[in-house]
Amino acid sequence: MTHSRHPFDAITVQSLREVGSMKWTMFPDTLAAWVAEMDFGVAPPITDALHAAVDRGAFGYLPPADARAMSEAFATWSAQRYGWSVDPDDVHAFPDVIAALEVAIEHFSAPGSAVVVPTPAYMPFLTVPLALGRRVVQVPMARDGERWVYDLDALDQAFADGAGMLVLCNPHNPIGRVLDPLEMAAIGEIVARHGARVFSDEIHAPLVYPGRAHVPYASVNEATASHTLTATSASKAWNLPGLKTAQVIVSNSADGERWVAEGRMWGHGAANLGVIANTAAYSAGGPWLDDVVDYLDGSRRLLGELVAAHLPGVAMTQPEGTYLAWLECAALDLAGSPAEFFREHAGVVLTDGELCGDIGATAVRLNFATPRPVLEQIVAAMGNALRQR
Repeated sequence: MTHSRHPFDAITVQSLREVGSMKWTMFPDTLAAWVAEMDFGVAPPITDALHAAVDRGAFGYLPPADARAMSEAFATWSAQRYGWSVDPDDVHAFPDVIAALEVAIEHFSAPGSAVVVPTPAYMPFLTVPLALGRRVVQVPMARDGERWVYDLDALDQAFADGAGMLVLCNPHNPIGRVLDPLEMAAIGEIVARHGARVFSDEIHAPLVYPGRAHVPYASVNEATASHTLTATSASKAWNLPGLKTAQVIVSNSADGERWVAEGRMWGHGAANLGVIANTAAYSAGGPWLDDVVDYLDGSRRLLGELVAAHLPGVAMTQPEGTYLAWLECAALDLAGSPAEFFREHAGVVLTDGELCGDIGATAVRLNFATPRPVLEQIVAAMGNALRQR
């Protein structure tokens, strides 16, 4: 496959190290494909908004007008991009999705009840409930041909056994599934039948590829709206994770009243500059993002070709969203963890699949939001390590 040159292709490993991100400085002298950061810089409208905020000294406590502007910007984005009309009053500034998960578990699920986590999962979903004294029930995703799907019978059983909350991730980190409305309706029916709750992490929602569309879980029907807290942020799609800002969306009046009454004490506040950056992303960052998603669409196809060429025996399902690929390495018959093997022998840092749940012990998560020449270098180094073992 030939790819026309894009300005992103000119970004080098050296320049990425100089930027100083955790991704490129934590493990010196390696190629970074682990933590979920992109290597494409920042959208100019965001940079402009941040410079203006710094110049005016916007470092006090968060002004209500700034919080309101972000809620309105998200509501407009949601209506235009997802067809989900939300009242800005129901969109609340929060530091990050994990802080929102903590609040969801502690204030919106039955005290002491277990938390259901479909696996492979984003790593903190497996550790945060434990830190809050909750049991985690791993429900491995099932396969329907090429696609990953929810195991509805296992989900039903987990709730029958007393679990109180499902952590739903859509688009799903680390496997890149974008859920269908019918599938979400079936999940919602099970949750409703057991009187349970859903925490819906939709942080990767803006990163969906052609042929699929993001439908917010809470927007599927009245039942899903009634039992869901949705959390999202501009942090993944516009590469702003260090600015500590997310949005929590309530989708029923009972949760809305609860949030107004008690929510001021939760989460300890979003950062001003993060709120300003998120507002700029949702209101003016669309064209930049569309270009990034187009580039990533080409990169995920390229990655499929590179895996086939350099990593025979490694199974990769094309992600429908996110910039994360799940590589199943069981057929390689490596003695220990694939992530350790590739770090030691290829100089490539990946996310260890075992951190994503028991189902991931023989897999790795690869972040392909990097310049294509760097992506080629990463996979070639992995292939070289396999040939030389």
